Amino acid sequence: MNRWKKRALSLSALVLAAGAVLLVFSLQPEIAPVAPPQASQFSAEQIARGKTLAALGDCKVCHTRTGGQVDAGGMAFNTQFGTIYSSNITPDVATGIGSWSYPAFKRAMRYGINREGHYLYPAFPYTSFTLTRDDDLQDLYAWLMIQPAVSYRPPKTELHFPFNVRQGMFAWNWLFLTPGPFPVNPQQSEEWNRGAYLGESLGHCSACHSPRNLAGAEKGGSHHLSGGIVDGWRVPALNSHSPAPIAWNHQQLMEYMRKGFATSHGVAAGPMAPVIAEGLSQLPEDDLKAMATWLASFQPPWPDHSKEVSNQAEQQMMQANSPGARQFAGSCMACHAQNTGPKLYGVRPSLMLNSNLYSDSPDNLIRIVLDGIQHPATAELGSMPGFRYQLNNQQIAVLLNYLRTDLAQRASWPDLQNRIEQIRQQTEDKS
Repeated sequence: MNRWKKRALSLSALVLAAGAVLLVFSLQPEIAPVAPPQASQFSAEQIARGKTLAALGDCKVCHTRTGGQVDAGGMAFNTQFGTIYSSNITPDVATGIGSWSYPAFKRAMRYGINREGHYLYPAFPYTSFTLTRDDDLQDLYAWLMIQPAVSYRPPKTELHFPFNVRQGMFAWNWLFLTPGPFPVNPQQSEEWNRGAYLGESLGHCSACHSPRNLAGAEKGGSHHLSGGIVDGWRVPALNSHSPAPIAWNHQQLMEYMRKGFATSHGVAAGPMAPVIAEGLSQLPEDDLKAMATWLASFQPPWPDHSKEVSNQAEQQMMQANSPGARQFAGSCMACHAQNTGPKLYGVRPSLMLNSNLYSDSPDNLIRIVLDGIQHPATAELGSMPGFRYQLNNQQIAVLLNYLRTDLAQRASWPDLQNRIEQIRQQTEDKS
């Protein structure tokens, strides 16, 4: 046997030994099943707090499939690694978490490992949930365990190799999971720390509002809260990287989280609408104030010129006579350029101040023009009709280019008409 063969065999043996060690350390024990706890085991205060925490964590939003029963799972999350389906978190013994003790629930939330000892994928944002305090986890457990049990087994998650090997999540967690609970920042106020705790733990804002690396982990440091992508939607940055022409202030953040609309920024759409409807809008005022204080601390100290900008934009819209302006007049002006009189269709956001106009990508605006906003965050906002069947790709491109260049005073998006066609095709089956 020559020297190279010996080296190859030695290297192979080393790899196999390392793999065996990794397998041994990655194995997690099963936590014994228990009988579903009775509601009498929990106090009314625990259950009330748990209800609020479930809203903060968007449990219903992610664990309820379209047309399905609340928290029974089955919602599909399309990732670059394959499709992941949310689990059943009702207290059904056979298909849900009814046999989970509190220690089993805590292990899943803190370390991403279920009762049986199987690793969970971070589409379930345990990297944020790990920061939740024990008392809040206990209250959330109490709330979930008194909900109606639903017998439903979601489709099985099937990822591409090697991501379908769940044991590999041991290495992923070693690299990217920092177990909690949330650390207090002594240099910030009590309200700021409360808001940061809510937003970083169960609120898991960074799960959508931060970019991810090739391994699917959130990027930290300066990338934290600097924007991401969810279901094809461009999720805006919450820090100084925000494309918004006017910085968010405390009042606007409160208004947006409570109602899904801020006059100087726009209306919640896409994946954010249900987060407002089922989550943030349900929180106590003090919690929203704290979260607004935390989020506002990331904003640059720009003055608010929203009224001047909005008035200027309306004058431009009324005076312009380009093909884009005429398309706007025919399709949009009835709702988006009326600041007086009765509100026929709910709120009328100023398009001049819409953050999507200032984004590097036209994707969000294309999706909204095609399919509108059929399910607003709150009923009083009113809905917006889609123009998928009324406007062709060229007409939409002319309209969006007008909004981008004439109103926002930004360079036109490249290859806009082709991008509209791509998104039209991608969303055809979902419309």
